[in-house]
Formats: sequence, structure tokens, C-alpha cells
Amino acid sequence: MEFGAVIRARRSIRKFQARTVPYECIKELLEAARLAPSGLNLQPWRFAIVTRRAIREKLSRATLATYATKAPVVIVCCMDLEVFTTIQDRVKELQQAGAFSGTCFQGFTSEDFLSGGNLNESSIKANLALNVAISIEHIALQAVNLGLGTCWIASFDEKEVKRIVGISDRYSVVALLPVGYPAYEPEPRPRLSVDEIQIKMYQAENIREARDAKV
Repeated sequence: MEFGAVIRARRSIRKFQARTVPYECIKELLEAARLAPSGLNLQPWRFAIVTRRAIREKLSRATLATYATKAPVVIVCCMDLEVFTTIQDRVKELQQAGAFSGTCFQGFTSEDFLSGGNLNESSIKANLALNVAISIEHIALQAVNLGLGTCWIASFDEKEVKRIVGISDRYSVVALLPVGYPAYEPEPRPRLSVDEIQIKMYQAENIREARDAKV
């Protein structure tokens, strides 16, 4: 499917067919997540794939969105709280790949990055969760491309979800993502216009500046 069409077709799906999702499709969803960008390439996303009906039924007691657990697949989307222990390796990889060449980060070490911001526990978790969210949306868009539907679920009892699925304290659950073949075709949802979401735009002062910006 053409990418613009994928974006326009994406909907939050809350009713699913009983049809089984092939494992090859699940692998394609995870591959899309794997390719998502992340700060310092830490790649904090981790996923528990739940297809067993018994476990999905137990999960229904951990969320108000019980429709989610009726999907044939529920992806428990987590962040690995220990990825910062790999920061030296990740920064080294980025430097070797030339990711910072010609920028102010060229030659930076992992210590430089760690000392350059307010990295308390809450800010670290917020940044990791943001990275995981990007990977989840990669899954959601790839799902549309494969004829599947998804729906972000952020309302759940994390402690109970982790107990049911068997997830250790090393991980924090960011979202539940039901996946399946849609049982209906929702109409487009209302959206604000481009003018309404644009706060400010500083236009080029002259044509030369605009042309140079495109180079």
C-alpha cells in the first residue's frame, strides 16, 4: 500500500475477526518496530506476544478496554529499564557509522551525553517511553499495510499485566496493542486542520534563503 494511503487508512480498531493472524505477519510487525529510531540508538522497546486465549482472558481483568483482549493477538509493549547500561556500545556504534559526522556531537562520548542533560529517573523513563511509542506506531502503520487493525491501550493495571504475562521488573509496560483483522470499517475520525495545529511558521526572508534551505 502507498505510504500516504496507509496513514489515511489507519484507525483505532475495537472489533476483530476471530481469524488467526499468521506468525509471518507478527514477525513483519516486529521488524517494523525494530527499525524505529531512538535516542542514542538505545532501542529500549521489548514486546511480549500473547496469542493464547486463556492468557488474553486473564488480561481482560487488567484493563477497562476489555475489547482489546478479544483480538487474536495482544502485544504487550514494554521498555527495558536497563538499556542505559549499553549506552557506551550504542554511542560507539553511532560514531563508527558516521551518524554524528559534521555535527556538534562529533567526537562526543557516552559520558558527554549523560552529563549534558537532566537525567533523573523520571526523565529517563519519559524518554524511553517516548522511544517505545515511536516503535509502537511503526507497528500500527505496518499493520494497516498488512490488512490488520490495532488500537493503543494505555489504561491498564501494569502490575497485574506483568504478573499475568510473566514480565520481570526490568521492564515497564507502556501499552497494550491488540492486533487482528478488523471486523468493521470505521469512518475517518474528526481531525484538526493544518492551520489549527500550526503554532507559528517563520518564512524565509527571500527567495535565495528559501532555495538554499532546500539544498
